Amino acid sequence: MEMQFDHIAQQVPDIAEAIAWYQQTLSNVRVLYQDESWGFLECNGVKLAFVKRDQHPNHLAWRVSAAELERLAALHGKEIVPHRDKTRSFYLEGPGGQWVEIISFEQAADYES
Repeated sequence: MEMQFDHIAQQVPDIAEAIAWYQQTLSNVRVLYQDESWGFLECNGVKLAFVKRDQHPNHLAWRVSAAELERLAALHGKEIVPHRDKTRSFYLEGPGGQWVEIISFEQAADYES
């Protein structure tokens, strides 16, 4: 698998409020996951994650294979962190404070659209 864009994540104070607003405002919104600490939706092929400030930065996520995740983490000296949905990832801070998540879904509950 080559690197491909996966999702945008935005910090919000209230996950349920953010999800409800997108459902009421946009058409074709499908909630892929939601709890008190994060939400994940898809709208017309675009995936958005809503996260809490103390858990994740605002970021763009790029999906890679498990092998590429391992290679890139070693290259950048980063620790791979497993998540509760069985994804694994690490974050890189880019120029100007932009955050990028490199993520692998190979053993996860797949949130494909």
